[in-house]
Order: sequence, then C-alpha cells, then structure tokens
Amino acid sequence: MGKAGDQYSVLPVAKAMQVFAYVASQAHDVTLTEVVQALGMPKTTVFRYLQTLSAAGLFAHDIVQDRYGVGNRFRELARVDALYHSLRSTAEGELDELVDDFRETVNLAVLADHEVVYVDIREATRSQRFQARIGHRHPVHSTSLGKAMAAFLPLEAVERLVRPQFEQRTYRTLTDARTFRRHVEETRKRGFAIETGENEDGVTCIGVPILDGKGYPIAAVSLSAPDTRMRATAERAAGALQDAARRITATLPPISLHTSV
Repeated sequence: MGKAGDQYSVLPVAKAMQVFAYVASQAHDVTLTEVVQALGMPKTTVFRYLQTLSAAGLFAHDIVQDRYGVGNRFRELARVDALYHSLRSTAEGELDELVDDFRETVNLAVLADHEVVYVDIREATRSQRFQARIGHRHPVHSTSLGKAMAAFLPLEAVERLVRPQFEQRTYRTLTDARTFRRHVEETRKRGFAIETGENEDGVTCIGVPILDGKGYPIAAVSLSAPDTRMRATAERAAGALQDAARRITATLPPISLHTSV
C-alpha cells in the first residue's frame, strides 16, 4: 500500500523532482546519460525534465560540454531560504519580548512580489485578534510593515511599488501615488512607519525595518493594537521596535538580500 499522500501526487512532477534532487546533490555537473542510468527513466523523459528545469533557471546547461548543474535561480532561492530561516530564528526572542512587554500583537514580515508577506506573528495576550495570519499577503501601501521597508529601498525599487491607483482597503487607505511617496519619505526621516486604520479599521500599527549590513531592508517588525490603546504607547513602542530591529540586524549572519521586490 502506498503512502497516504500518494493519491494526491502528480506523477510527472514527482519524477521531475527525482531528476532535480539527483542533479542538485552531485558534486559536479552531470550528463543526460548519467541521469538516465542513475534513475532508470526513459532518455526522452529525462531530457525534457532537464530542459524544463534549465529554462526555469533551476539548472544551468553547459551546451558545449552538454552537462547540467545547479542554476542561478536555485542558488538564489537557497540563499533566500537560508536568510529567512536565520531571520525567523534570530527574531524569535525579540518578538516574544515585545509581546510580553506591550501585550499587543507583534508581526514579522518580508517583501515578496510587491506585497508584504507575514512570516511570523505573536498574538497579543488580550482577546482581540486581527486579520493577518502567517503566510498572508497584504499591500505595501496600506501597512506600516510595507512602508517601513519601502522607505529604505533604493529609489528605483520604490517606484516599482507605485501604482496609478492603489487598492482601498478602508476609508483611510491612501490611494494615490503622491501620498504614498510622501509617506515613504516621512518614514525614512522618522525611522519608523505609522499606519492608522489604513489596512484594518480601528487598528493602528507601527512598523520598523530590519536592515542588513548594508542598510537594505530585508524585513520589518510591527506592533498592532486598537487605535485607543496605541495612542498611549506609540512613542515607547516605536523606540522598542527600533531597538529590537537593531539587535536582530546585529545578530544576523552577513547575508544580503538585494533582489527585486
């Protein structure tokens, strides 16, 4: 009897992954013949998988030597995965301290495909819960996390985030490019972003970027609370978030993430 998940498996994808795993695990570039002999698959099938993976950038094909090896896209993905794993591990203690101190929800997020992606969340000890969950994607323009990261991106990267008309998530959400640019500039000067009911009604968030060794924003951390509670603690929260971000940066290994957002 097969494994429980076999009924959901897509056989061609499973075979392609076998090819991928074999080539990626070798200490040297390999030929089509080597892969065929190692895996016992038809030559034509293996050739198609190798070509497809090469076209995706996961493999590199040396046409002259007719050999296949790990490609730049795969190396980049591995580098990003290593950075994010290190980021979550390094930030874990800081997130716990923030939520214990403020008893409000703390979020850790990165930029991916022009969106904010939540990679870790510490729920408040209070009863109120917010919309965001780990893995959720929210817009850059309506979140303090997004604005905090955008403020420290190179100008050309910021412009790639600009839209003629931004999505309106609440009645307070900024929707025009001019206001977005102003918010980004204000955040850069201040060192942290403030978002008041722009992403979720009645919720204020303060966001701070986490920078790599070269000052590039690899992530951001934020504190979320109902508007009424945040008014009394906003200044202290901004300082605590900035201190936490600096400690995370100081502890991270020297890996930079200079990819397009």
